[in-house]
Amino acid sequence: MFPTAIAGSLPKPSWLAETHKLWPQWKAQGDALREAKADATLLWIKAQEDAGLDIVGDGEQARQHFVHGFLEQVEGIDFANKVKMGIRNNRYDAMVPQVVAPLRLKGRVHAMEAQLARAHTTRKLKFTLPGPMTIVDTVADRFYGDKVKMAMAFAELLNQEALALQADGVDVIQFDEPAFNVYMQEAADWGVQALERAAQGLTCTTAVHICYGYGIEANVEWKKTLGDQWRQYEQVFPALARSSIDQVSLECFHSHVPMDLMKLLEGKDVMVGVIDVASDEVETPEQVADTIGRALQFVARERLIPCTNCGLAPMDRDIAMRKLQALAQGAALARQRHG
Repeated sequence: MFPTAIAGSLPKPSWLAETHKLWPQWKAQGDALREAKADATLLWIKAQEDAGLDIVGDGEQARQHFVHGFLEQVEGIDFANKVKMGIRNNRYDAMVPQVVAPLRLKGRVHAMEAQLARAHTTRKLKFTLPGPMTIVDTVADRFYGDKVKMAMAFAELLNQEALALQADGVDVIQFDEPAFNVYMQEAADWGVQALERAAQGLTCTTAVHICYGYGIEANVEWKKTLGDQWRQYEQVFPALARSSIDQVSLECFHSHVPMDLMKLLEGKDVMVGVIDVASDEVETPEQVADTIGRALQFVARERLIPCTNCGLAPMDRDIAMRKLQALAQGAALARQRHG
């Protein structure tokens, strides 16, 4: 009951990349960088196990950014001539690559870290990929001229890598779709359809993560404009409830998301965000257990997975570690209370 997991990313060690940044620069190149990425992946697998998490991940240590880490292995994308573009409905500006030709995978994308992780843990292994709609919102289109067409092209490539990850022994494949919280109507109209294309043919557990973003200033300021009730999930949850996706991850603790929106996900496993990624204050096990208790009013206990609100990538490493421990301890306390 209440198996614990993280949303995906974890802070990169200072010897691997710049710290406290969402788009950090690597500290090495070539073979030295590959070795450092592998070392950091193993470090965080051990740390998650030590913290007591039930489902572990690679912490996205081998990726500079959760979207661009995938795009670097895609043909038809020009990284040499990045352009400045407003993303997430102009919430912030980013330097993004341009799609200039038909999209194809160069080969495997995440084989190294997935196979490494699988070889070094006996726990359930989750692996994250960016969702097609969020990728479309994080690149400049100079070829397709149609968002839906380009999303479906990306979905096919994601599906190829997802099937390979499943063959690597990954238990849960999660697609990250923060864009679902920004373009809600489009998410319901075609975003979920593109997501299902990305997950087509998978027999492992499939998940989608929808959050209000990392704990960076632009996201924190955006949240202040959303009012007393954040009801973005209301438009896309019914479409997800009808979909073939098994699990849905949502932001809960220290948010203004009405908890009763979880009822819209009946029939799905719900990853409930019980750890705030926008604050350095470490939750107590009691706070985590209390959040789980409140969520149980709307989610069956066999379907509730305590999770982080979002990734922890820009956070201080020690604080992230303590938050993982609080997550595991809080879930253990909740098991005592509701067992």
